[in-house]
Amino acid sequence: MPATDHIHSLLSQVPHKPGVYLMKDRFGTVIYVGKARDLRRRVSQYFQTSRRRGWDLKFNALVDAIHDFDIHQVRSEAEALLLENKLIKEYKPRYNISFKDDKNFLLIKVNLNDPIPRFTLTRLKVDDGAQYYGPFPSGTAVYRTLNLLRQRFNLRGCKPLHPTETDYKHCLYAHLKVCTAPCIGNVTQDQYGLQVKGACGFLEGQCVELLSELESEMRRASVAQEFERAAKLRDFLEALRHTSKRTARFERIPYSLPTTVIPSRDLEELARVLGLDKPPARIEGFDISNISGTFAVASLVSFIGGRPDRSNYRRFRMKSVTGQNDFACIAEAVRRRYTRLRRESEKVSAFPDLILIDGGKGQLNAACVELIKLDLKHIPIIGLAKEFEEIYRPNEKQSLRLAPESGALRLIQRVRDESHRFANTYNAQLRLKKISESILDEFPGIGAARKSALLKKFGSVQRLRLATLEQIADVHGFGGKAAAKLKVFLEARSVVKSV
Repeated sequence: MPATDHIHSLLSQVPHKPGVYLMKDRFGTVIYVGKARDLRRRVSQYFQTSRRRGWDLKFNALVDAIHDFDIHQVRSEAEALLLENKLIKEYKPRYNISFKDDKNFLLIKVNLNDPIPRFTLTRLKVDDGAQYYGPFPSGTAVYRTLNLLRQRFNLRGCKPLHPTETDYKHCLYAHLKVCTAPCIGNVTQDQYGLQVKGACGFLEGQCVELLSELESEMRRASVAQEFERAAKLRDFLEALRHTSKRTARFERIPYSLPTTVIPSRDLEELARVLGLDKPPARIEGFDISNISGTFAVASLVSFIGGRPDRSNYRRFRMKSVTGQNDFACIAEAVRRRYTRLRRESEKVSAFPDLILIDGGKGQLNAACVELIKLDLKHIPIIGLAKEFEEIYRPNEKQSLRLAPESGALRLIQRVRDESHRFANTYNAQLRLKKISESILDEFPGIGAARKSALLKKFGSVQRLRLATLEQIADVHGFGGKAAAKLKVFLEARSVVKSV
């Protein structure tokens, strides 16, 4: 696919820096995520016609589908690898084949609350009171570092949580004088704790002295022509530099990930086409989700500077609407949102610079009526209808259509799609919860109070199925016989469901 003027203008803004890139199709869907040591050079290769002959059919199909791309610059190639992993798992692009399993990068774990703490490797971080270091992109480097850590700080490498004298008899680490053997009282637990804290300090970045010491040892070994030892120390040094290099952890997709290369440009274009005085710094989007009038919910998403502001997302379960009435749902959501905002904040900056309603003229008019009642008709508001991506404005008979490649259109599409996703997610959660709770309704004589007590203690029917008889019997209103009957009932329902 020859590069369009739009692609050329984006490429001119891409830096010669490490990072990740997200290729998108004409609908704005992420179809491929990649990493690069040099973003400008790597991304440009996709649009060089001279390279096309060497591409296979799959790669040709990918390039033909590219309509736009985003980038995110990071500090190092290792960070790019970590972020690429995270983005692929979030977006699940159809042209990616790597990282589609549930594997994560390695972390080093230690629980200081254990009697004799040990350092282990894991791929999952859980809330168990332990300390986690990483993730580390290089598995080889982290294995070498953990081995060096045990040797330098005389730490144990055995598996038992509470090692005893019996374990010591078969412990290779103790017999090689690597571990100080606190399991047999060779050192006190307090003394061993200091060793562990020293190792934690190293993992937290306090490793300058150790690196310097290893470099000196390597030089001495080289001068003494102990080349095998020097090579081993060199490998340790390289592994240490890999694992001690500071990298971003990317627990979630970074808020700094641009939705286009220059988000401000889309905001300026949006202000121009809508006739706004200035680019809208804050955009709030509303959408409705229901199935045949049941579990009607609304979502509110907030974008600041063209990027999601997730801390200000809100969701509403309809209180005054019965049946399927999207207009009334939009009206209730807008009324509740800005009534509360007026009550809680006197700051003008708390209100959005633009409101986006997912829908056509009917939904837009319903929202406008509520804004007028709240004396907020000065806030710009638009509706975006899905079928032809038409923009509706108050008091304008004709809808506005922008070119598909318009940055302003892509921006409000992202707001609309995010509000749609958020509303559907909430609706699905309510439906699943209701389906789960309805199973308990079939248990004879349970009543609302006992049902509520069960769900309050266990959280869900699935967790209740895993509970023991004693745990169920501890719930207020239940005894041993009732708990046994409920257990049999749930097991029977589980079998029916599986069949």
